[in-house]
Amino acid sequence: MVKHIILWQIKDKFSEEEKTRIKEDVKEGLEGLAGQISGLLKIHVQTEYLASSNADMMLYSEFTDEEALKAYAVHPLHVAVADGKVRPFVKSRVCMDYEV
Repeated sequence: MVKHIILWQIKDKFSEEEKTRIKEDVKEGLEGLAGQISGLLKIHVQTEYLASSNADMMLYSEFTDEEALKAYAVHPLHVAVADGKVRPFVKSRVCMDYEV
């Protein structure tokens, strides 16, 4: 199994209300991929966090193997969410993928 974890920071130019909407849209879009992409076992977007955090959102996902993760990265449903609901709004992205 492969785990895929991403941390994002939303661009500073957005108000708190806009950031809340952005986080809701990202969560809905990415979690909506569950059951839609072969090899994607689990997907969760965390939008609530403690004050000690320095990220605005986290993606936690699990895949059957590295090939499934690679297929997810270019899958049209994922690309549509990433290009429409994530990339335009984030200023930083940190990713860690690992096999267990």
